[in-house]
Amino acid sequence: MPQQGFSRRYFFYGALLAGAVPTGGFGSTPSLKKLGYKSPNEKLNLAAIGAGGQPAADLKLAQAGVENVVALADVDWVRGKESFERFPNAKRYKDFRQMLDRQGNEIDAVVIGTPDHMHATCALACMQLGKHVYVEKPLTRTAWEARLLARAAERYDVATQMGNQGYSHDATRVACEIVWSGEIGDVSEVHAWTGRPSWPQEMPRLAKPTPIPETLDWDLWLGGAAERPFTAGDDEYTAFVIERNQRYGRSGTSAQPEWGFYLPFNWRGFYDFGSSLIGDWGVHILGPANWALQLAPEYLISVECIKQDALPPFTFPDVMTIKYEFGPRPGGMPPVTVYWYQHTGGDAWLPPGMSADEARKLPDSGPQVGPQRGQGGFTPGSGGIVRPKPAPAARQRPAESSGYNLIMSGSKGYLGTSGRGEDVGLLPGKRWSEYKLPEQYLQRSPGAGTGSNHTAHCHDWVRACKGGAPACSNFSIAAKFTEWLVLGSAAPHVEGKLLWDQARGEFSNSAEANKWVKPSFRRGWKIEL
Repeated sequence: MPQQGFSRRYFFYGALLAGAVPTGGFGSTPSLKKLGYKSPNEKLNLAAIGAGGQPAADLKLAQAGVENVVALADVDWVRGKESFERFPNAKRYKDFRQMLDRQGNEIDAVVIGTPDHMHATCALACMQLGKHVYVEKPLTRTAWEARLLARAAERYDVATQMGNQGYSHDATRVACEIVWSGEIGDVSEVHAWTGRPSWPQEMPRLAKPTPIPETLDWDLWLGGAAERPFTAGDDEYTAFVIERNQRYGRSGTSAQPEWGFYLPFNWRGFYDFGSSLIGDWGVHILGPANWALQLAPEYLISVECIKQDALPPFTFPDVMTIKYEFGPRPGGMPPVTVYWYQHTGGDAWLPPGMSADEARKLPDSGPQVGPQRGQGGFTPGSGGIVRPKPAPAARQRPAESSGYNLIMSGSKGYLGTSGRGEDVGLLPGKRWSEYKLPEQYLQRSPGAGTGSNHTAHCHDWVRACKGGAPACSNFSIAAKFTEWLVLGSAAPHVEGKLLWDQARGEFSNSAEANKWVKPSFRRGWKIEL
């Protein structure tokens, strides 16, 4: 075994991860000093801020038919109906602050799934009261907020988790072990991509105001964001969406009314509320590279938008490429450049001279690591090497695709991952078909074998809430990941390379770009430790 691979592997397992991954696995080491500690045999009293959609799914999995759900807050009671009906005995609120004031002594832990611009506000309020928090991805909309939450989690000593469930899948951890073994050598480039956003973006103007639904508190939904009229869209917006659907080859002639203009989901594309696909999917897709290469803002040199199809007035561009440059990291890792592509479809990057067909895994050969995309098929005692049930036809990659959405380029070869880091392989496919996995160094998430890394991820946090070891994407990890990642959402606003000053937490060469590093808060919503 090459000495470089051995020393790097030893460094990561023996030094960086000591204490973060206990011998018995995540959630196995008691920590009685935690605020709100409960025996694993006791029930948690859970609450949620955001009671429909993704936070409803998170809460259901965290509760798991065992824990108590005592309070639910949602600014839109139509949106919150899903959890209201599932947990009819929980008290209901529109304002999360009222929930904390009235039931704070009763609540142990809170699931937070608001739009991104309110993540930090809600999480900080909960942590300051000693409540454990599970916050949907991305952890925050801006880098400044991510750094704030990391400090808050340390100060208030609560159990935390970001909702990037790929970190609880075996394949993400195997990807780390392969890189650390030296199999692909020194990694100098990472290429990660997704298609255009499914929600409408690049609208030329704001739609005309429309009546606020009776069930919605629009002012509370805005929270710390600048005040503006509510709108569900108008005829011009409807025409824009129909044309967009046709242009991108989507079926149907309707304007997808479920998107609204801002609600319930289109907010992701707006500068003031989300971070577009960088925060929505970049936090998933780039997860294996973040962990394996120990990417962190203290090693970040620069961020640059090197391609974009437009600079819309209110939303992110549909098509853009962000370039991140990192310096050397611990363990002797050399500088690395990370590329994030929002593009027109298919593979954004392939190794030089390698076709998608050559890159793709060979059917029924090579190791399969864990349940495929959380689809099940895991057999207890199999060591995680299984032949999972095929993914539904709608999820199968097109024939011209490599099957990957991230590729690490090393001095000795290439490693790819897909989904949320839920599959891993070496390129070309022939190399993977003959490959034997390296010795296991990272503990697997207890519960990953259920076939759902989302379930495992939520249970990992619940164990931490009850005194177990920190969850795998706790804020000491998640905040650094989010901090460097969402800096990419600042890059489209400014031409040229933005130089990162870690000590000051800002770009050293652009006051304009720094407007997107720290948010401005509406009066009455400012947050601080």
